[in-house]
Amino acid sequence: MRFVRPPYLVRKYYTDIVWRVKTTEKNIYLTFDDGPVPEVTPWVLDILKKFGAKATFFCVGENVEKYPDLYRRIVLEGHGVGNHTYNHLNGWRTGDGMYLKNIEKCSKAMMDFSQELNVPAKKMNASSDIMNTSSSQKERRLFRPPYGRIRKSQIAGLQEDFSIVMWDVLSYDFDVFVSPEECLRYIKKKLRVGSIIVFHDSLKARKNLEYVLPRVLEGFGEKGFGFKRL
Repeated sequence: MRFVRPPYLVRKYYTDIVWRVKTTEKNIYLTFDDGPVPEVTPWVLDILKKFGAKATFFCVGENVEKYPDLYRRIVLEGHGVGNHTYNHLNGWRTGDGMYLKNIEKCSKAMMDFSQELNVPAKKMNASSDIMNTSSSQKERRLFRPPYGRIRKSQIAGLQEDFSIVMWDVLSYDFDVFVSPEECLRYIKKKLRVGSIIVFHDSLKARKNLEYVLPRVLEGFGEKGFGFKRL
């Protein structure tokens, strides 16, 4: 069984992370995991620009270091960025100490390039619509665990500095057993106001993504939805 929307009990268990944006505005929040990669990310950025849409890219640290020009383009075109670990680690299979160090290694890679761009790291990485706006709370970076797998103890180690973001709609663009048409059907059925939807700017997801993304932008745009960064 494919859970396009995370099960209710899972969302209730992990109440200290973000699943959906609470908003009265007709907005959808596109996110892209696993990039940047030269075969897919430039195409994604071109499509987003064509439709005037903004998104948030949860980047793998080693890809940021391999393809710094792509990372720069994401930032300079006004999209949000978040941490997706340095090596795409599975939190359930990784000790807490190693996991947290790997996340900080990714943050360092991202921060190094933000300094080159003369963009404050907090401006690049801090959440906006999903942040608690309390004046006593400092701005926090965004983090999404690869595979959506993270332990409570790891969450506790991150919460002071990060907003941990999951999703309201999983596109299954990465699944080789899901056709492009099925992928689009899943999304159309579940997408709603405030949804955080997961896509992947990766080679595995390319076929489905190239079919689905323009149709989502066009179809939901015609229904009056906006596409914002987190």
